[in-house]
Amino acid sequence: MREPASWLTKVPNIVRCIYENTECIRMASAQHSLDSLLLLMTDQCPREVVTSLLKLSPSCDSAALAMWEVTLSQPHTLEKVLREVLSKLQDQRLRRMFSSSTEDTCIHHLALLASSDITSEEFAGLYKVQRYLRRPSLVLLSLVLRGLVTLSQRPETAGKMLVLLPDIMETQQDASTDNKMKALLVFRNVMGRMKRKEASPTALQLVEKLLPLFDDESSQLRELSICLFKDVIQMVVGNDKQQMKKNVRRSLLPLFFHMSDQSESVAKASREALLVAAKLLKWKQLKHLTQTQQTCRIGECLLVQDRSRVEEYLSQSLPYLKDAQVTLREAAVRFIGLAARHLRDKSEEKLSEICTALQLLDKDAELSILSLAAQTMLILRCPREQPTSGWTLRALCCWPCKGRQK
Repeated sequence: MREPASWLTKVPNIVRCIYENTECIRMASAQHSLDSLLLLMTDQCPREVVTSLLKLSPSCDSAALAMWEVTLSQPHTLEKVLREVLSKLQDQRLRRMFSSSTEDTCIHHLALLASSDITSEEFAGLYKVQRYLRRPSLVLLSLVLRGLVTLSQRPETAGKMLVLLPDIMETQQDASTDNKMKALLVFRNVMGRMKRKEASPTALQLVEKLLPLFDDESSQLRELSICLFKDVIQMVVGNDKQQMKKNVRRSLLPLFFHMSDQSESVAKASREALLVAAKLLKWKQLKHLTQTQQTCRIGECLLVQDRSRVEEYLSQSLPYLKDAQVTLREAAVRFIGLAARHLRDKSEEKLSEICTALQLLDKDAELSILSLAAQTMLILRCPREQPTSGWTLRALCCWPCKGRQK
């Protein structure tokens, strides 16, 4: 790599070697070296790299897709690759990868976006005619999002991309984890450069899309979605503030639960987001408990602060009883026990429903969860006029559990 002139004539052979081995490499350092080599070749010989990739995998398999994304990950190589792709759009081999006029248009628009010769207004006008991000193929969506992540890092380009955000939102319903990550990075980069008045309507829409991602299997996606949530809820102005407060109230319990996330970075992001939410709602007690990290008292605070939402909180809690993380199942059991005592309608039928949900844990692999669920059901079934043998749901709320031990 130090003397590229000596080996750049062998670009097709090197590209083939990377293509055949990239999915076999497990060491991050080795993969980084391959990516650096591919970027260097793309910078020096973009035509040879593009041509070689098209010959190796016309239909763009997973190895080729990973290599295409590397070439689009840096601004200086992205522009060169787009230029070469545009020049080859009439090539039949490329047609197998980008098989429709809509996808051709997408590549053209991505190249236009990378150009400094088009204004935000001109790009928005062109995009609104085609709306090529509404039904892209999976391959195209992955590549376009990678390109948009790269372009959104440039202030002069990010400003042109506001028109794309609604359609990027719509592509995420059934998207892969990787594509969801890319989309959120685009939102973070673009909205971070917008004025609050301009960002406010988009912030309202985005918050609703972010909430389900708090519980994603990927800890990276959980962290990124929660961090972005924290940022966008501060972007609303005027009448949008009231609607945002309604959305924020729906986030309180998931954020509280994820303060117990086994990923420390997710737990930290959740605590910071809950603090911002408390400030937005002007809930002083919640703000104080979050700042002082009195986690075991936050559940009670939520229930006391907004008694009308107790049943909603209970409904939100139930899916967490099946969560893969022990710490989240534990947090859910504790909270359900507390919330049950705050129900306005403390009918036997309602309490029976709650106990039935808790009984689903009777086969939980974690003994501490089994014990906590059993104690909670015992207390809930006790007549209210009888003592509870020293056990209280408030005490259970801070009862230690093995799931939290390191």
